[in-house]
Amino acid sequence: MKDKTMSADTPSKCVPLGLAPSFGFGDRIGLATPGHVESMKRSANGIEPIFPQQSIREMTRTQRTAQQVMDDAMNGAREAGWTGRIGADADHLKTPDDVNVTQAVGFTFFTIDPSDDVDQKADDYNESTLREKFSSAKDAAPWYDSYLGKSVGLSTGAKIELTEEACMRAAVKYGPAISRALSLGDHIKSVNESAGSDYEIELSVDETDQPTTLAEHYIIADQCIAGGMKLVSLAPRFIGELEKGVDYKGDVGALEASLNDHAAIAELLGPYKLSLHSGSDKVSMYPALARATKGRFHVKTAGTSYLEALRVVARHDEALFRRIVQFGRERYPVDKATYHVSATNEAVAPGDGLDAKKLEQVYLECWADVPKGLGFTEPGRQILHCTFGSTLTDPELGPAVRSVLESHPDTYTEVLADHFSRHLEALAEGM
Repeated sequence: MKDKTMSADTPSKCVPLGLAPSFGFGDRIGLATPGHVESMKRSANGIEPIFPQQSIREMTRTQRTAQQVMDDAMNGAREAGWTGRIGADADHLKTPDDVNVTQAVGFTFFTIDPSDDVDQKADDYNESTLREKFSSAKDAAPWYDSYLGKSVGLSTGAKIELTEEACMRAAVKYGPAISRALSLGDHIKSVNESAGSDYEIELSVDETDQPTTLAEHYIIADQCIAGGMKLVSLAPRFIGELEKGVDYKGDVGALEASLNDHAAIAELLGPYKLSLHSGSDKVSMYPALARATKGRFHVKTAGTSYLEALRVVARHDEALFRRIVQFGRERYPVDKATYHVSATNEAVAPGDGLDAKKLEQVYLECWADVPKGLGFTEPGRQILHCTFGSTLTDPELGPAVRSVLESHPDTYTEVLADHFSRHLEALAEGM
């Protein structure tokens, strides 16, 4: 049995990483940290890691506890010889109970997700509807009058015009969400101060249909900071499409211009980091993110480590991988409901008739098949990505996947190290 005691030069607990560039490695099975560590050793270039990272939703779907997530990551880091700092992300927190269970086991980076209180239709309201909605939402936006008519100049030369319409839409869309975020931020502060623990907060407003405007970003961040939130990072909804498991879809040049403006707001009000959620495999946009933020960024990944686990299955147990592909296709119409994805079963060849190499390419893709500088684009990855919970909790498939990974740890470490080195190197290119 392996010694589970931390060595003297290995961190025994996680710490806040502050404004340092950081990268979050989600692990839905609990065996990926050695590969994450190896990628950091090869390619970190000043980027700091968050190894324990899991959302409450992911814990529910994989039937893991916060303690298991923390133990798996920290033991994996120790066994792989990591001696640097480690952050720990309690992701997509929505309730005080979510905070309590993650803070109790040592998480230090608390990601608030107030998306349930966001009015997703606010961008499309005509003037009369907007005014009607505002009359109901104004009580949740006591800050409205303080921004009305204000003009904010940014270092990029852009100006944020806080017109009546801009302020009303922000109030309707985000008023209750800002209140929820501030309340949860106060709770995070309280439980950590009571425990004598240091902490930091990220606010996620990326789970919206429309991109976050500069006016919305300014108001949200300004209110959070004015309310005493220890804001280290904010995740807007950027322009373009950031779908799960595939590369960025959009004009990277236009994105960089937009990132420059958002980064200027973060510098003006904070400073705080800009955070990229759904960051898995978005390598074509990484240099732009790093340049725009001048290295003050956080990137969050999760499902891509699971997909690389399936690559190990594909290479060592072809029959099992074929079963997972078929199972994923069956589950996808239901499981995709909570994700922003465009893949369809009809757009991807079924596994029947594909040889082993082609099957892996269609459903996982290989770096050798991807143009340099781009991430993965095959929709098959989205099908397998969205069905991770159903696969891992299936009484036969879940244990079978774990068995393959436990039998071939070197393969898993190597595919993860190769995969994430490409992510880290693309980020370092822009620093």
